[in-house]
Amino acid sequence: MSTAICDEDNVRFFKKGNLPEPHELEAIIFSRQPAAITALLKAACVGIAGAGGLGSVVAETLARSGVGKLVIADFDSVEPSNLNRQRYSLEQLGLPKVQALAENIRGFNPFVTVVALQERITFDNAGELFHGCSIVAECLDSATEKASIVSGFLKHMPQAKIVAASGLAGLGAGAAITARKIFSRLYLVGDLISDMADGAGLFASRVGIAASMQSHIIIRLLAGEDP
Repeated sequence: MSTAICDEDNVRFFKKGNLPEPHELEAIIFSRQPAAITALLKAACVGIAGAGGLGSVVAETLARSGVGKLVIADFDSVEPSNLNRQRYSLEQLGLPKVQALAENIRGFNPFVTVVALQERITFDNAGELFHGCSIVAECLDSATEKASIVSGFLKHMPQAKIVAASGLAGLGAGAAITARKIFSRLYLVGDLISDMADGAGLFASRVGIAASMQSHIIIRLLAGEDP
């Protein structure tokens, strides 16, 4: 196959099995994104509250997009029942989720700074844990915890925007998962109805839709868009 080379094209060659120099590698990884947006993402700090089915996907997506700093907090460890929807492997069973997730991210983007906090998030410590983050993704499981933590963010982080999720269980239509702007600082993703406690179960496909929507809202906000 032949490809025409234009005046504005950049051509890089490197030996198979050998990584390019760091500055070249970073440029290649993000070569499919507009440089101006990549620069905005690299300068950003985003918090991820919870490293489960939502959080592990949100963290991976943001890291692959080039967000420069991620603060990830979760007190839990990787269990076999997590593997149907969370971005972990058999070799990581028993590891703290934040440690395993940080290792995974370093495996595909060594240019992101990951602050891994193995702590339970509460109403009182939410602002302290995610200090310095301009946006926080709420990725917890319990409805009660979700409400409390979001309230904590809104009170203790008055400048930050929150992208939360509610209603991800079961095999309902993916189109039922929508994104809503509740007010200027709070966005909510989900169907707002389904609940794991009803026996509907959790599936990677539907949870992944919500996580991807959370990630996309965050990326658009960082790029200066208004979702």
